[in-house]
Amino acid sequence: MRAVLLAAGFGTRLRPLTDKIPKCLVPIKGRPLLDIWCESLLSAGVERILINLHYKHEIVESHIANSRYNEFVQTVFEPQLLGTAGTLVANSKFFEGNDGLLVHADNYSEVDIADLIIRHNSRPSSCLMTMLAFRTATPHTCGILEVDGENILQQMFEKSVESHGNLANGAMYVLSAKLISNLINETDFSTQVIPKYLRKIYVVETDKTYIDIGTPESYQLAQDIANVN
Repeated sequence: MRAVLLAAGFGTRLRPLTDKIPKCLVPIKGRPLLDIWCESLLSAGVERILINLHYKHEIVESHIANSRYNEFVQTVFEPQLLGTAGTLVANSKFFEGNDGLLVHADNYSEVDIADLIIRHNSRPSSCLMTMLAFRTATPHTCGILEVDGENILQQMFEKSVESHGNLANGAMYVLSAKLISNLINETDFSTQVIPKYLRKIYVVETDKTYIDIGTPESYQLAQDIANVN
């Protein structure tokens, strides 16, 4: 299993913290978020990690080069941001024709990734992707999911002001090789890929800690409750 870790964003909402370092390197109880992700992925059996970079990419490249994860990680610089799906399209050969993970590095997670992979491997045969989901206290800030009795995605409501429940897209996906090979010119995963595969996406809900650290408030929450060794 290989994983693409999306880490190219500007982290605008976390300024001034991200004025000097990219968002993926902000510390959670003293550990860079990127290190936490690399450790979690490798511990789950992921063999190779590709990290896309843009904002302050030199800092991340230097960090990886001097880390114990260096031999397992490759970075790719995007002079212009390709988008969450565009990065997959540009690096589809990285997966070597196998299933793979797509993960957003700007979340703090204590999710059991190995279990998510196991659940993906036993997903309904009609599904081409497995999506992590969690219960959110702020539905209007998330993509809210509607699933059927088999936990197959029927609809996603992106940051809607209307009430559609609180089961939210966790922005962690296990993708089948077929889905990866079907990508051609998509740029945004949430608006172009997910709608295309409705009723072919298996949803796995977690009760583990999962926080989007996009704001100072959520970043502080992660600092307060994170279980980091």
